[in-house]
Amino acid sequence: MQSHFASRKASLKGLLFSFALLLSSLLLAQAPFNPDTVKPGKFDNGKMWTFENPPLKYFESEYGIKATEAWLTKARKASLRFTEVGGTGSFVSPNGLIMTNHHVAREVAMKTAKKGEDMNANGFSAKSLAEERRVPGLFVDQLDRIEDVTALVEAGMAQGKTEAEKVKLRDSMLAVLKVQYGEKPEWKPLEIQTITLYSGGRYSLYGFKRYNDIRLVFIPELQLGYFGGDPDNFTYPRYAMDFSFFRAYDEKGNPCKTPDFYRFNINGVKEGEPIFVVGNPGRTERLNTVSQLALSRDFILPLQLRLLQSRSAILKAYNETAKSDSILNEIFGLENGIKAYSGQLRGLQDGYLFARKKAFEARFRVDLAANPKFASDSSFWSEMETLVLETKKSIPDRIVFNSQDVGLQRAYALLSAAQAKERGQTEQFEKIKAGVLEEMKNSSPVLSLDEQFLALHLHLALDYLGAEDEYTKASLQSSSPEAAAKMLIKETKLYDQAAVEALFNLSQKELTQSSEPFLKLGTIALRRLRLAGAKQRELQAKVAVLRTRLSKTFFEIYGTDTPPDATFSLRINDGVVKGYDYNGTTAPFQTTYYGLYDRYYSFNKQFPWSLPKRWENPPKELLSAPMNFVSTNDIIGGNSGSAAVNKNLEAVGLIFDGNIESLPGSFIYTPEANRAVSVHTGGIVAALKYIYKAEKLVKELTSETPKNEIKAGK
Repeated sequence: MQSHFASRKASLKGLLFSFALLLSSLLLAQAPFNPDTVKPGKFDNGKMWTFENPPLKYFESEYGIKATEAWLTKARKASLRFTEVGGTGSFVSPNGLIMTNHHVAREVAMKTAKKGEDMNANGFSAKSLAEERRVPGLFVDQLDRIEDVTALVEAGMAQGKTEAEKVKLRDSMLAVLKVQYGEKPEWKPLEIQTITLYSGGRYSLYGFKRYNDIRLVFIPELQLGYFGGDPDNFTYPRYAMDFSFFRAYDEKGNPCKTPDFYRFNINGVKEGEPIFVVGNPGRTERLNTVSQLALSRDFILPLQLRLLQSRSAILKAYNETAKSDSILNEIFGLENGIKAYSGQLRGLQDGYLFARKKAFEARFRVDLAANPKFASDSSFWSEMETLVLETKKSIPDRIVFNSQDVGLQRAYALLSAAQAKERGQTEQFEKIKAGVLEEMKNSSPVLSLDEQFLALHLHLALDYLGAEDEYTKASLQSSSPEAAAKMLIKETKLYDQAAVEALFNLSQKELTQSSEPFLKLGTIALRRLRLAGAKQRELQAKVAVLRTRLSKTFFEIYGTDTPPDATFSLRINDGVVKGYDYNGTTAPFQTTYYGLYDRYYSFNKQFPWSLPKRWENPPKELLSAPMNFVSTNDIIGGNSGSAAVNKNLEAVGLIFDGNIESLPGSFIYTPEANRAVSVHTGGIVAALKYIYKAEKLVKELTSETPKNEIKAGK
């Protein structure tokens, strides 16, 4: 009887659990809502604050932190910009030690590899200063000075009568100011850059101290920096050691003295703890109008995804037998793009998020109409809608004819070279010719691949230009894209170097009358590609003028309470350490090395979850150490390599990715599920200590705090 009762109780418990799961899944699905009642979020336009206008009162009210001038100066000067590779770094010791991501460092670090060395497989660790290797051509920039020159620029622009004249005067004034400031003693040693914020609402001059002697100190193996590869990209929980170290040296060849740095704090982060990220976010478009966003949602992103997905599928099928590392790297790149664009598209297709963008635009319109100074500017949105419609018309030619197909690209080169020769542009002619012949000499064509890529191109022509289009008719010749591609590849001579070299001797007229099939198609395509390109530039110029008007108005109405769109200029953003709900469960705020080894064994030690030999038998002290953590910080491409710091400006993490829910961040910031993913500084030190035995580096990172260390006010 007792057993029967226990069985009944277990069944009821299981039924209730199943019902709870069903209810949970229903609640996670987007509930019905009335778009007319949706309100814009307080931070829909993000938290990428500038150092010109940091939100001091907000930092104090939200986190109890008084960000003093000394605090802000240290935050700014400890951060660095890797201009050439489009990422961020930070000083993390008083002796010029720089921390950034493995994926920021990887390509430039390989330049230091000696013959026979494989840094991807083995990493690199300098045991002494003498072993640190200079990276040719690499430099980093530290933002040393900022000057707001808005008043001067606007005074100069006021002399213009038309928008075009004002833009010209603006550019001229910025160039003059750059020269003038460059002659001032305090600015003379600096690299000066003009910075436009709010698309023309504010203008600044930034003076950068440039460090030209940068040496590689440490980089882990690819299997640690890229652990999980593309499948784990844009996901969380995560287990990647995406970090590297460099060092800045002075003109005398000594390590630089860098008093402004983020000291490592390896004691962990707590859920709910405020975190600041200082870095260089690349580009956001949060002030784009609803009509611009709808164009991306309904046309541009689906087309881009189709291209990437089709190309990736072709390469994956080919590489099942080819097993080429270069092809595999290309696939990784394509899959990364597919994930990124898919995430953006899902965000734009999310009815609630799109309703929030509409609500923001509606509120902006009301506030603008209520302001006598700007009431006459309410035509912004109708003018933008007109430009969006014109843009949509020009996209098919621009996308279809900007094909990477080998035959079409060589036809373009031949036609362009002939035009250059007829204009007397001998140098340009020789440059094009040399480039094509060199590429042919060094490449080994895979005709089966080229045929499939050409068929993809012809499918796009059929679908986006139409069956009756002159190009579609000329290319298909009443055949299917696959059959036409096969015939074109069979008939062309553009894979024969001697034939191509001979074609460079022909005039433009002779080329257009040639029987070479790709030249016939190229004659049609190149003309239309150039027209589409010219139209695009014209429309972009008009959009830029409108966007400047819109952004200046936005700034005048809302001021610095809302930060400007990202421009790869230095920003500070705030967030908190916080897990989140996903897939019917909860993601913890941090992960540990236990999770790394779980994935290693769960995937049978197969790449991209494989590990180098020295990682196969970890000491027990490593396993419980933290690896990665998530926070609500507002980041985007360009923030890679940014330090995540606590209120005392101690480095607690290193930004390296966002979760899949963060991908709509290009147009809206949503702290509900948007998460930045960081490498935990405790995890970095644990790896250096227990696996790499890098005692010198560990000591430099974990030395005691000096008495004069700057702390945040409370």
